[in-house]
Amino acid sequence: MKKLFILLFLCNLTFLCSAHEGENFVASDMLASMKPGDKAALLMVHFGTTHDDTRALTIDAINAKAREAFPDLEIREAFTSRIIIRRLKARGIEKLTPLDAMLRLRSEGYTHVIVQSSNIIDGVEMESLRRDMESVQPFFKEIRIGTPLLYSVEDAEKVVEILNNRLTDTQNQKASVKKGEHFVLVGHGTYTPSTAIYSQMDYMLKANGLSNFHVGTIEGYPSFETMLAQLKAGKAKQVTLVPFMFVAGDHAKNDIAEDWKEALEKEGYTVNVRIEGLGQVPEIQEIFINHIRFMLKHRMLNIMEKKAGYAAGKDVE
Repeated sequence: MKKLFILLFLCNLTFLCSAHEGENFVASDMLASMKPGDKAALLMVHFGTTHDDTRALTIDAINAKAREAFPDLEIREAFTSRIIIRRLKARGIEKLTPLDAMLRLRSEGYTHVIVQSSNIIDGVEMESLRRDMESVQPFFKEIRIGTPLLYSVEDAEKVVEILNNRLTDTQNQKASVKKGEHFVLVGHGTYTPSTAIYSQMDYMLKANGLSNFHVGTIEGYPSFETMLAQLKAGKAKQVTLVPFMFVAGDHAKNDIAEDWKEALEKEGYTVNVRIEGLGQVPEIQEIFINHIRFMLKHRMLNIMEKKAGYAAGKDVE
């Protein structure tokens, strides 16, 4: 009995240690809290794409991985881009918005929902998703929203390692630099302060010895000009452009494979393009799956809950 108590204590301690990262989470097992008659679902939320090829390799692939990882949950899907939803509907393909998907789940008697997006950063799409979930919160017993790919420092470190292993042979890193072989990760970017995560990724790549890796964004910072300055400073000769996006759709095939490629070739570089969305990479998919696992066992604290605790005299760890 004593050994069992110690084991349970250590398990709980492990959850609490993980949950205290950033002081945003507390241990809370959602499925264990459910009552007879309750029903749980997992809503996979994607920006979406009209390109069937990359959708099969990314969105459909991670949805299938979620079904395999969580057989006890009903798995549903939603797209956030209204333009993509409208274009797909014209082709006879129905995709629900997150709000419509949640209302359908409620009509079917689901009481507990984990919502996991395939967003890369915690930007405007995550803000919109959270607002949608707040509007339907009264209809459910519990809704938990998983974090995007790059939420914690640990997430970013994992992605740096994954991309290094995916794109280049670590053993020949110095040789690649010497040959003038450089990689440019091209993200979407945003107009909000969350665009800073791309600069963080650029810094972390170089801090990990990947001096020939650079990050640029189409609609944010670092910009094309910022990235180009780094290529010149690094005496790059050959450049491989890589989408830093979940799907390799319009931005990858038009902005990156055409506009950025042509612009760099005019600067005298030999340019290759690797048309592969992050969602195609099994290790990246696993980060999202682990975020779902984490949210099943933890509840996110909002700032008002934390301030109430401070007011009550609870010490901050």
